[in-house]
Amino acid sequence: MSSPAVPAVDPGAAPPSTPAPSVQAPLRARKGPSALWRYILTRFLLIIPTVFILVTMVFFLMHTIGDPITASVGDRLKPEDLQARIHEAGYDRPLLVQYGDYLAHLVRGDFGTTISDNRAVTDILTTYGTATLELAFYALVIAFVVGIPLGMVAAHVRDRWGDALLRVLAILFYATPVFFSGLLLKLVLGVGLGVLPVSGRASTRVELRLSTMDGASGIYLLDAIRSGRLDYVGDVLSHAVLPGLALGLMTAGVFLRLVRTNMIATLGTDYVDAARSRGVSEGRLVRRHAFKPALIPIVTVIGLEIAMLLSGAVLTETTFEWKGLGFQLAQYLTARDFVAVQGIVALLAVIVAVTNFIVDIVAALIDPRVRY
Repeated sequence: MSSPAVPAVDPGAAPPSTPAPSVQAPLRARKGPSALWRYILTRFLLIIPTVFILVTMVFFLMHTIGDPITASVGDRLKPEDLQARIHEAGYDRPLLVQYGDYLAHLVRGDFGTTISDNRAVTDILTTYGTATLELAFYALVIAFVVGIPLGMVAAHVRDRWGDALLRVLAILFYATPVFFSGLLLKLVLGVGLGVLPVSGRASTRVELRLSTMDGASGIYLLDAIRSGRLDYVGDVLSHAVLPGLALGLMTAGVFLRLVRTNMIATLGTDYVDAARSRGVSEGRLVRRHAFKPALIPIVTVIGLEIAMLLSGAVLTETTFEWKGLGFQLAQYLTARDFVAVQGIVALLAVIVAVTNFIVDIVAALIDPRVRY
């Protein structure tokens, strides 16, 4: 019986190669739905220590001045009445006991009651929070409208005099204090030219009508649109121009530099060079190929910009008498009502933490470079 033929092996031939293990398989596995949900859960759980650290810092900083009762109304009460108020509020207890009680109330959603006007801090949020939200919306719209197109122009004319001018403009936008730019805008456009109102969210007549209409949301632009009166809409928007510009230009400077930097980086990539070699115009390259990738970093910094907008809202609302959370915070600071200040700052800390959580999720969904 003949044995089966064995194929000849060339001694000089290389041994058959073993297929290399795919490095994409683990990456795909980590990028599945379960990995995304783990990422979302992780980012959500990070809210807890963030808020805890912030409210702890606010609590102990506020108590470095002593008890809030003495700071707020100590000069208007007799010593015995003052001590009675302090004991009634529990401010004569050890500081750590007060801190534990404060955290227990926070967990239940109780941010305290103001001393000067005896209002729940959560009621202040529902009453004035919509005004701050509306102002932040106007500021973000102006930041997008001003910062993104100017960033595209700066990238298109990079390393020329126009680019240098826009970079200086971005620095001025970002570095100018909000109250100073607000005062300049009031002097030039409000007092000097008289083309725009310098204070308030609307004229007295319109504000009274919008605040008393059925189902009022507190967002004047939305309520003015619902009323069907174009003159109301125009009045609300005219009052929003100056505070929106003062607060929005600060963020526009950040967006301008981000868009410029990322568009220049994108315009130097291989696929853009390939499109350029096929005769695609430079303007089309900027609009169609470099614009969308340059917007991704803006999404990632919006959370930080929201925090800046809320901090800038204190000065902006005070400058333009825009009655929002920032305006009320300044009033309570003047009245030395540190319970109200502590509660409002804690609420703002929660808003900023939740906003950053939402931005992180959006960035993970639209940017493939985010690892989760």
